[in-house]
Amino acid sequence: MENKTTVGVIICAAGKGERAGFCKNKLLASLCGAPAIYHTFEKFAIPEIDEVVVCVSKEDFKEIEQIARPFKYKVILGGASRTKSVICGLKEIKSDIVLVHDGARPYITRELICGCIDSVKKYGSGVCAIKSTDAVATVDYGQIVAPLERENTYRLQTPQGFYTNDLRLAYELAGEREYADDSEVYGEFVAPPTVCQGSASNKKLTFKEDFDIDIPTPPPVSVGVRVGFGKDVHSFCDGDFLKLCGVKIPSEKAISAHSDGDIAIHALSDALLSAAGLRDIGCYFPDNIDETRGLDGLKMLSEVYKKISNSGFSVSNVSLTIETEKPRLSPHIEKMRESLARALYINIDDVAISAGTSEGLGFIGKSLGIAAYCVALLKENKNGKK
Repeated sequence: MENKTTVGVIICAAGKGERAGFCKNKLLASLCGAPAIYHTFEKFAIPEIDEVVVCVSKEDFKEIEQIARPFKYKVILGGASRTKSVICGLKEIKSDIVLVHDGARPYITRELICGCIDSVKKYGSGVCAIKSTDAVATVDYGQIVAPLERENTYRLQTPQGFYTNDLRLAYELAGEREYADDSEVYGEFVAPPTVCQGSASNKKLTFKEDFDIDIPTPPPVSVGVRVGFGKDVHSFCDGDFLKLCGVKIPSEKAISAHSDGDIAIHALSDALLSAAGLRDIGCYFPDNIDETRGLDGLKMLSEVYKKISNSGFSVSNVSLTIETEKPRLSPHIEKMRESLARALYINIDDVAISAGTSEGLGFIGKSLGIAAYCVALLKENKNGKK
């Protein structure tokens, strides 16, 4: 009986994604109600894949390991660059074939994954790519120096697949040099890589607007009134309570976060700031400094309130939705409403809080984490700056 050709995956997730402007790893930002990296993980939980190794930074190790745990993926420390992370991953992969994939490409499909594997088996390599439909050229110092033939140009994506030993050899021969992707180093030291089917939908999350597909379009409002939307999502970690709206709630899990993890206040704060035309909380309260470690959510909200007041606004009303399987939040909602009403100097009737589950579906439904969504309405102060 012929031995099965095993397939492993290296998911590169050690970067920061600074162009997205989240002041944290973009892969932990919310996308459709879950951290973006969760969607990427889910796509490789298929029978064709035998093992997955995830390369992460030291700062994100704990949170990403929590998200990867239900999938039984191996999480390791990556390197300071994509090249170094892949080298770290290759030391762990035991499969015959390896696919290297960007963690920031959560829209990969099973069809593309299987096509990449088939290409490796047939040609020795498989690089997901799509043909360029635009005119392309080489540009130097803002000037076109060499128009390129569109018929022969492709946009390279991931996954990129190879026989594991071939890719290991290529990186060994490359030494300390850095490469844009794996097809480049493979092409230099092994053989010209073969392209396989890619897709326009297999896009890479790069900028903040790439994450906004789940933000609803607000209704038209009166002059002098501003609407803002905010959201936050976090994975769970070991603990026996969590905080929401400043209220301590007994729980079988805690929220994994740099601050106190009050995602309800984080979503509310982003909604208030966006309505006032200000930056998001990551810019005012970055999660990579000691000053914000364990930061109390109500203290953060107090600072946010000062910022919107100084911009000439006051709060009209807020509507907050929290999504989690456990704990049951309904016994605590009135206390949560009272807490927010006091912090925002509004009547309790102007604070709406609802709680729901995901009916066992997805990131929330599997009790891996919790999400919050908020819409806030601001009104201009007559004597304010606006």
